[in-house]
Amino acid sequence: MEALFAVALGILTSSGVYLLLRARTFPVVMGLTLISYAVNLFLFAMGRLQGGASSVIGQGSRYVDPLPQALVLTAIVIGFAMTAFVVVLALRSVGELSTDHVDGREQHR
Repeated sequence: MEALFAVALGILTSSGVYLLLRARTFPVVMGLTLISYAVNLFLFAMGRLQGGASSVIGQGSRYVDPLPQALVLTAIVIGFAMTAFVVVLALRSVGELSTDHVDGREQHR
């Protein structure tokens, strides 16, 4: 199970970094989103996932740490708000500069 998490984290992070290095706004937004998902998965994996264990102390003999779950829930909300903000900035940039290039200039080939 740990190997699957490690591979998923590696794929999400490398894909996110690759998309961040692109010169268009939409791939940059997608790269930020993928890196956000990778961080959420990393935080969630820190909670030592166990099957059949409750996240509330006193409900059973085994329990998991609820803090990583709370951090992931908070990170999802913050990530959604940040993605919406970056999309609005990208749309405003396209409206004012009439190009979706990150630095506002079109590269000539």
